[in-house]
Amino acid sequence: MSDVSAASATSGLSDLQIATKTEDEKKDNELGQSAFLELMIAQLNNQDPLNPEENGDFIAQLAQFSSVEGIDRLNNNFEGFTNSFMSNQALQASSLVGRSVTVSASSTQLYAGSFVSGSIDLPASTSDVQVNIYDDAGALVDQVSMGYQSQGEVLFRWDGYNFEANGELLDWQSSHEEGLPPGEYRFDVTASIDGETTQLDTALSANVNSVTVGQDGKLILNLAGHGSVNMSDVKQFN
Repeated sequence: MSDVSAASATSGLSDLQIATKTEDEKKDNELGQSAFLELMIAQLNNQDPLNPEENGDFIAQLAQFSSVEGIDRLNNNFEGFTNSFMSNQALQASSLVGRSVTVSASSTQLYAGSFVSGSIDLPASTSDVQVNIYDDAGALVDQVSMGYQSQGEVLFRWDGYNFEANGELLDWQSSHEEGLPPGEYRFDVTASIDGETTQLDTALSANVNSVTVGQDGKLILNLAGHGSVNMSDVKQFN
């Protein structure tokens, strides 16, 4: 009696194996089902006739296979979604090419007819913020006194001649009557805090030359004069 039951189950599973091999199925799924069914048939062929597998055991195996297959499909779908998301993000980032972003830096390029924008993070209010500007040869070319500034972020703009702090044009003129020419300039910023002269970090504008996607999927901006910078390190999109 046990032999007959095993033979019937083997025949039924063989028919199911043939039925699942259709031309419309995806190749990955077909191979997965085929391998699973072959294992079940081999298990039936080699089981003890006097102690056959219970029907519930086969049902449990089928249920387990279905769960694993469903998780695999979910992972594949999520991977496709991730790739699509990264492609869309890279496409959007490509629109930054030719534009300016602000990143942590002490030097940057001044272009003809344009300006350098930047920011300073003041840890406390101060009666004076001093900005020293150096050319690419290291020579001091201008000194700007920004006067009293409150604690927090201080924004500035400089075009080689005029200097603005938080949107207001300072009553200051460059020592160069016609302004400074295009080129690379370094900004050294200090402030008097608690009676001591404190060096402050700056963030400066830089042009985006190109955008690439790293091996880890992160977007990398290639900035003029700065090299490669992660998108997450950008402080402001100008």
